[in-house]
Amino acid sequence: MTIVETQPATPVETRESFGARALRILLTQRIALLAVLIVAVVVTFFIQDAGGYLTAPYDFDYMSASLINAVPLAMLGLAELFVILSGRGGIDLSVGAIVSLAGMIFGFAYGEWGWPLWAAIILTAVFGALLGAVNGFLVSYVGFPALIATLATFYAYKSIAIVINNQSPISTKPVQDLYSITKSVELPLFGQYIPNVPLGIFTFLLPTVVAVWLLLTRTAYGRRLYAIGTNDVAGRWAGLPVRDTRLKAYVYAGLISGLVAVVTVGQFASARPDAGVSGNGMALPAITIAVLGGVAITGGIGRVAGVVLATLLIVWLNAGILLAFIGNEGSQYQLLALGAVLVFAALLNGLTNRRYGAR
Repeated sequence: MTIVETQPATPVETRESFGARALRILLTQRIALLAVLIVAVVVTFFIQDAGGYLTAPYDFDYMSASLINAVPLAMLGLAELFVILSGRGGIDLSVGAIVSLAGMIFGFAYGEWGWPLWAAIILTAVFGALLGAVNGFLVSYVGFPALIATLATFYAYKSIAIVINNQSPISTKPVQDLYSITKSVELPLFGQYIPNVPLGIFTFLLPTVVAVWLLLTRTAYGRRLYAIGTNDVAGRWAGLPVRDTRLKAYVYAGLISGLVAVVTVGQFASARPDAGVSGNGMALPAITIAVLGGVAITGGIGRVAGVVLATLLIVWLNAGILLAFIGNEGSQYQLLALGAVLVFAALLNGLTNRRYGAR
């Protein structure tokens, strides 16, 4: 009698199909998804332009000129990145009001007190950081929910900005001359082959992007911020300074908002008390950009590159919508598009967490 040894059956390896792999990459790699969406938006408007459906040409010159709107939006998106990363429902509704109030301080310092430009910029950034520190103290040490704390300071900062100069903007000659910092410039070497780029991209946005990236990815503070955003209880047991780390997140958000105040003063050629709060304000678009860029509203997840790409998507989408309608109708449809994008981003984040969260 022959005994035949049998080997235990091995599970059959399932190979992921190309479609499933592509879907997983798009859902889990927000950078890839944003790149695809940007290409889709640009190609769509190029096709509409070629068919004569737009009121003006949608070309590379127009896209480059629209980047002037990307400077404050991307910077405030990075400010929200700090706050949301800190966890515990971190969100800052006061960034627009900080822009308004800090802008008035800049207008006084540079436009009326005769301070040098560099000193006025430093004062404005420090003042914005102090306003952010108030938010951070209320959230981290007093224990207020971030939504309530920053909503309260939003009203406070907004009202102070309005009454500080009797509801009047500051439009002195030095302030009006600041409009030159928002002009488009030709890049050296190869600038003659590409459209001119707004100067604020190089003087404000790129330095802020590099500084935030280095702070979040190359410093101990960045690692602590991601850690407490993921689980602040575990961070506290690990000996991390949770409250101090969260406080600094709001300070950095306020500092960036102060720099945005300088940008807006240059764009308006005037220090306006409603610069950051007029219309729908700057806070909601900044939060939308952060969420669309892959920043998890629960904290601990987010990248600088995602915020930058989300800004490009919003700016070029809004620029195309303006050309798709006659008169001021486009601005209303921009709000519709912004709301749709926010809902899409929230649903996408939820789907990603449910399907691939364990990975």
